[in-house]
Amino acid sequence: MKLSRTGEAPDYRFSLANERTFLAWIRTALGFLAAGVGLDQFAPDLASPLVREGVALLLCLFAGGLALYGYLRWLNVEKAMRLKADLPYTRALAGISLLMLLVALAVIVMVIYGR
Repeated sequence: MKLSRTGEAPDYRFSLANERTFLAWIRTALGFLAAGVGLDQFAPDLASPLVREGVALLLCLFAGGLALYGYLRWLNVEKAMRLKADLPYTRALAGISLLMLLVALAVIVMVIYGR
């Protein structure tokens, strides 16, 4: 089923706000991707190659997951607006915040105890 044929078209202001939120998720994902590539390419002495590449890989995987999550969130909110339903609640934000905390702690440990 095409999304444009689902329910009624929402007010453009809300639809555009939903798109801006999606773009914010994409911008955040690009930031994590840049951090992963930057860690791998521009900080060779920060930690052992295994640790550095592992954290860089996790950052890149996290970036891909955020991009996918942003799209799915946009889709669910768009459907809810078209069907005049309540906007979906998500618990994923707590998980994303926890994962970011773990990545930050890993980078702090790498900086303090690097080679």
